[in-house]
Amino acid sequence: MFPDEIRIYCLKKPGTSESFPFDEVSPVYKVVDKIFCIVSIEPPLSVNLKCDPERAVDLRERYSAITPGWHMNKTHWNTVYLQQGLPDSLVRELIDHSYNLIVSKLKKSDREHLKK
Repeated sequence: MFPDEIRIYCLKKPGTSESFPFDEVSPVYKVVDKIFCIVSIEPPLSVNLKCDPERAVDLRERYSAITPGWHMNKTHWNTVYLQQGLPDSLVRELIDHSYNLIVSKLKKSDREHLKK
């Protein structure tokens, strides 16, 4: 996947916003002000995604393109290097997983607002 495809995919998710709080080359995608995706649009292209800790370890063992989250809590975040042979479907699945983890931790009222 390319960063522009990730952008389109993320922004289709309910309650998602895009910002550039760190620099001009790292778009951040949030749901109700909680980060679920950080993209690096400078080489090497990558995306940081929240992940269940057990699944994070499994993914890192299975795919060389997935490593502990760069500049993130390495227990809960993975860096996924794009264009290293990972199927787009897996990248989308990992974005969904990250988004759903964040949504599951939101206040009930915020979760209900996303369903509208």
